[in-house]
Amino acid sequence: MPLSDYAKALLIVVVWGVNFVVIKWGLAGLPPLLLGGVRFTLAALPAIFLIRRPAVPWRWLVAYGLTVGLCQFGFLFSALYVGMPAGLASVVLQSQAFLTLVLAACLIGEHWTRPQLAGLLFAGAGLALIGASHGHGMTLLGFLLTVAAAACWAASNIVVRKMTQEGHHPDMLALVVWSSLVPPLPFLALSLAIEGPSTVWAALAGFSLQSLAAVAYLSFGATLLGYSLWSGLLARHPANRVAPFSLLIPVVGLSTAALLLDEWPSPLQWGGSALLIVGLVVNVFGGGGWRESGQGPPDQAGGRRAGGGYQSSGATICGVCGSSS
Repeated sequence: MPLSDYAKALLIVVVWGVNFVVIKWGLAGLPPLLLGGVRFTLAALPAIFLIRRPAVPWRWLVAYGLTVGLCQFGFLFSALYVGMPAGLASVVLQSQAFLTLVLAACLIGEHWTRPQLAGLLFAGAGLALIGASHGHGMTLLGFLLTVAAAACWAASNIVVRKMTQEGHHPDMLALVVWSSLVPPLPFLALSLAIEGPSTVWAALAGFSLQSLAAVAYLSFGATLLGYSLWSGLLARHPANRVAPFSLLIPVVGLSTAALLLDEWPSPLQWGGSALLIVGLVVNVFGGGGWRESGQGPPDQAGGRRAGGGYQSSGATICGVCGSSS
């Protein structure tokens, strides 16, 4: 990779790592479900007029939009709203890589490698430690909602996997932009039903500069800028060169939350975070991740096309994008 691409990869890590702190700032002025609706509205418009729709059936766009958009970020924003620390959220959300392995085994019959199983055990132990530490600046509900967000991200990875099995290999930026058309109306309906019309109206009437800056960052920075740079890197380099940079995202998330929000994990939470990150490292570098096989180009969904087929990455490479995204 040239130096300029290393700089782009590190910029993405910073943008996606800081994302969790920005969500916290956004939630200071907007309730979580309304924030989700506004965020995806701006992510879709006007970008859909500038980026061609990916060549995938609408059912896959809807499925991806509901899983990674409505469900993942609905749970994540709600988790941060009810007491999940931003830094710990950036770590716990990475459990999506291991939940993807579980769903892939259960739903599409994929098999685990030994490094993947070892990584899963490390990550499971780390999540158990973090979950057991509720009450130390973290609510149990916030932790459970974050795990639910990770499970929804894992479900979206299975959606992408099924797309590729049908022969669809969409550009990830286009997929993210066009699938962002799906969540706004469900988010608005849920916000009105759960958060209440008076809360929604009050938040919109008192829309502050901080809220505007947070939404702009989430929509244009974390989504459009992040995914455009990430997709560009994947188009020029093998996935196994690009993907390891995502391991730095929780490091940035923990650091910025400590510096900007004064959130300091307890010793138990630090230990759990370390185990989860070790699990990610084992999964990526232990031979269960990206294998160089075949002559096909790197695939932007996180694997490598080889011999007309598709080889799964075993762990996802898209960033947080809030998020992860």
